[in-house]
Amino acid sequence: MALKRIEKGLMIFLLVAFGILMMIPFIWMLGSSFKPENEFTVIPPTIIPNHPTFNNFIDLFKKMDFLMYLKNTLVIVLCSFVGLFLNAIAGYAFAKFEFPGKNKFFYLILATMMIPGQVTMIPTYLIINKMGLVNTMAGIVLPSLVGAFGIFLFRQFMSTIPTDLMEAARLDGAGELRIFFQLIMPIVKPVFAVQGILTFIGAWNSFLWPLIIANDESLYTLSVGLSLLKGQYASKFGLQMAGAAFMVVPIIIVFSFFQKHIIEGYTISGMK
Repeated sequence: MALKRIEKGLMIFLLVAFGILMMIPFIWMLGSSFKPENEFTVIPPTIIPNHPTFNNFIDLFKKMDFLMYLKNTLVIVLCSFVGLFLNAIAGYAFAKFEFPGKNKFFYLILATMMIPGQVTMIPTYLIINKMGLVNTMAGIVLPSLVGAFGIFLFRQFMSTIPTDLMEAARLDGAGELRIFFQLIMPIVKPVFAVQGILTFIGAWNSFLWPLIIANDESLYTLSVGLSLLKGQYASKFGLQMAGAAFMVVPIIIVFSFFQKHIIEGYTISGMK
């Protein structure tokens, strides 16, 4: 028993030690975002700033128009959540309805998961160009509204819901939309949590497609704006650290609040 306690204590110590070691670059980034520029040349380097300042964040919004990039990113995030409901509806259709070619169509959707996104960018761009949506917010948002993984996850979970439950609702006079929103959605909350976080992270970090489709800087996202710091402001280390912190911190906060639901959703989906 004593040996097991020692092993457990040693394991906890190692996990905590390596966890702190891995967090040092992140802590240094946060601290550096509040450093004045002259503190970056101090030897030995400091993790916590000696003279903290908010000037880096102020310059981020004044000089780099990060408020505009933030607005564009939030628009993409909100539209992606609309796509989340489209994925849920598609998964519901594949799980609970019968129609010609259902299985073949579902397998075709799954096959798209094996194709790297970079391969489909050129044909997607040509389609968006034909639609006249190049250099528009609609052109940035449309290709990512639905995804094969989201449809698969919702379909797998919803297929375990007893059909008798839906039949009972239909006998009580409930329509299909009412069944979906009032009966199905509360049951699949764990999957919505998983997909919601993944959708948020993907939309918040959207970089390559907005960079390709948008020629106007007024349509750039936060990730694209952050990449611009490497050019004109390459020597402004504090500005770059402030931009990186502004990108990373919201994701960590959201993940911290919802990680329980994420693990639960993945566990239940895998078991089902």
